Amino acid sequence: MENRIVAIMPAAGASRRMGCCKQLLPLGCRPVIVCCLEAVLNAGLQDVLVVTGANGEAVAAAISHLPVKIVRNQAAAGDMAESVRTGLGAIADRCTGVMICLADQPLVGSDTYRDLQQRHTAGPHEILIPTFRGKRGHPTVFPVGLLNQLLAGGTLRDVIHTNQHAIRQIELPDSGVVRDMDIISDYEAMKIHFTTLVRAPG
Repeated sequence: MENRIVAIMPAAGASRRMGCCKQLLPLGCRPVIVCCLEAVLNAGLQDVLVVTGANGEAVAAAISHLPVKIVRNQAAAGDMAESVRTGLGAIADRCTGVMICLADQPLVGSDTYRDLQQRHTAGPHEILIPTFRGKRGHPTVFPVGLLNQLLAGGTLRDVIHTNQHAIRQIELPDSGVVRDMDIISDYEAMKIHFTTLVRAPG
């Protein structure tokens, strides 16, 4: 069987710390989640699932023009692990790996997604964790068999903790893997960095 990745992007909705749906905040002329998904799709990943929660209709409307599958997490207070479980229930059985892509990391470059996809093809039994200057970040790639451990409960951290032998850290020149949006100041900094990237020459 050909090694094949499915990308799952949890997009739960409103952030308690930010008081809004951070995936829908504008970045340039597009919502944050659109910027994230465009980078994933531009890397050549063809199977992309977005798992929505609260604000699901608004998120779905914002990304309706993109070739992604939208799945609704029905859990009222579902965490990331619950969103991933929902996504796992909707993926094709033939995939060998799952890339967990965050909907608040619009600075991750397409080259990073492409690199991790290629590394999974070469080593489908490894958990691939990108790092920048030694700091772990996202997206993380899991062998689908290990990620199925979530179906019995637990979190992504639990899966990583119990499978240390399978971890391979990948040092990349992409600071976007360690930049996300947890508070408003993160978003303001993200806008500055995003504008710099857009204006950077060729």
